[in-house]
Amino acid sequence: MPDPEVVHTFGNRLRLRVCGLCLDGDALLLANHRGVGPLEHFWIPPGGGVHFGESAPEALRREFREETGLEVTVGDFLFVNEFIGPPLHAVELFFRVHVAGGRLRTGTDPEVDRQLITEVSYLDFAAVKALRPAEAHNLFRYCESLPALLSMRGYYLFRPGA
Repeated sequence: MPDPEVVHTFGNRLRLRVCGLCLDGDALLLANHRGVGPLEHFWIPPGGGVHFGESAPEALRREFREETGLEVTVGDFLFVNEFIGPPLHAVELFFRVHVAGGRLRTGTDPEVDRQLITEVSYLDFAAVKALRPAEAHNLFRYCESLPALLSMRGYYLFRPGA
């Protein structure tokens, strides 16, 4: 069960999120969040909620600045992932992003009062796949390699326990 503050802020409503797949060689940039998943650590691509009046690419650039300190350019739209695990329900738009500036740092999530992001780091795909399923975004269940992740297209639905 997610942290009560996470449920209060994001629960029992549909949330539109944007997420970016950012590479450094064969490593993928991920943010480690505390209190989002069922375990202490939960690794996900950087991203977050889209504000009213903000385009998806604008939101993704803002979220990368907030969470990672990086300035990015938003590339191709890749796929949609829908997560339905009450009390959380999110529709996530995944894009390829490229670093254009800034300095990698552990940022914040301004929508909650306490620090959820504990680390941002580039992980090689073997390390990502070595994580327990509950420690990583469900999208990693759909692919066995970084090229397979980058070639994902279409719509994916994940319902925990289904």
